[in-house]
Amino acid sequence: MTVVPTVTLKSGEKIPVIGLGTWLSKPGEVAQALKIALKNGYRHIDCAHAYMNQDEIGQVLEEVIAQGSVKREELFITSKIWNTFHSYEKAKEAVDIILQQLKLKYIDLLLIHWPMGFQEGGEIFPRTADGNHMHYSDADYLDTWKALEEAVQAGKVKTIGLSNFNSQQIQRVIDHSHIQPAMLQIESHPYFQQTKLINFCKEKGIEVTAFSPLGNMATPFRKEGQANLLEDPVILEIAKHHNKSPAQVIIHWSIQRGVIVIPKSTSEHRLKENFDVFDFELSKDEMAKMAGIDRNWRILDLTARDGDHPHFPFNIEF
Repeated sequence: MTVVPTVTLKSGEKIPVIGLGTWLSKPGEVAQALKIALKNGYRHIDCAHAYMNQDEIGQVLEEVIAQGSVKREELFITSKIWNTFHSYEKAKEAVDIILQQLKLKYIDLLLIHWPMGFQEGGEIFPRTADGNHMHYSDADYLDTWKALEEAVQAGKVKTIGLSNFNSQQIQRVIDHSHIQPAMLQIESHPYFQQTKLINFCKEKGIEVTAFSPLGNMATPFRKEGQANLLEDPVILEIAKHHNKSPAQVIIHWSIQRGVIVIPKSTSEHRLKENFDVFDFELSKDEMAKMAGIDRNWRILDLTARDGDHPHFPFNIEF
C-alpha cells in the first residue's frame, strides 16, 4: 500500500498530503467512493456540512472503525462550519451537528468554510426571492473563530483553520486569535495557482490545501467553453515524459510546491491513479513550465451572487 507523506501542522497534528475530496459527491455515490478510497490507503477525508453528505460518510466511518479495518487515530477528517452558522452560538451548535453527522468524538481539522455569514436559522442556502443572491447575516467570522477555539479547548476539534479567506481576512483572524489558524483551503490548480496567497500563508506558518486541484470538470460553476486542464499541451508533454496521466502530473506538481491536495472521484480507477504519484519528481524546468501556464482563472467565482457581502473575499488581489 502507498505510504503517503504527511505535513505537521501548527497544532502538532500530521495531515496526509493527499486526501479524498467529497464536494459534489452525490448521496449514494459518496459511501462507495469512501470505502474504495479507504481500501486503497486514503486516510485523509475532506468533508463539509454544506456538502449535505456527511451522514452517509459518518455511517461508513462508524462501520470501518467498528470492523477494525481502520483505526480512528489513523484517519484525518476535515470538516467546515457553514455560512449560516457564523454567530458564536450557532457555530458552537454547528460543531456538535458535524460530530453527530460524522459519528465521531473529535474532528481532526475544522475550517470556517467562507468569511461571509448568511441568514441563520433556516435553509443552508437562504436564497432571495429571485434565486440570484443569498440573504446575508451581519455575523462576524471572528465570533465563529472564538467558537472554534473553544471547541479545541473542549477536545472536540484538534486543529482549526480557514477556507476561501483572503490575506487581509487571514491577518485579521491572526491578530484576534488565541489559537492561530493552521490551514487555509482554497481553489488552486495550474490555471489558478494562487502563488502570492500561498506564499503569504507559508510566511505565517499556515499550510495550504487545494480544492479542485484538477480544475473540476464536474462543478456547475464552470462556464461553457472553458479549457480542460487535463488537455493542456504542457501538462500532456510532461505526462508523456514521466509515463504518467495528466491528473497524476497535476497532483504531484501541487504536492511538490508544498500544497496538500484533495481530488474528488467516485471511480475506483481514478481513486487509485490519483494516489499513485510518489514515484517521480518534476525537474526545475518542468516546474517552471507549469508556473508558465497560470491563467489567474478562478472557476468557483461567486462574485455575481455574493460580491456585495461586506466579507466577500475575492475583491482584492489575494
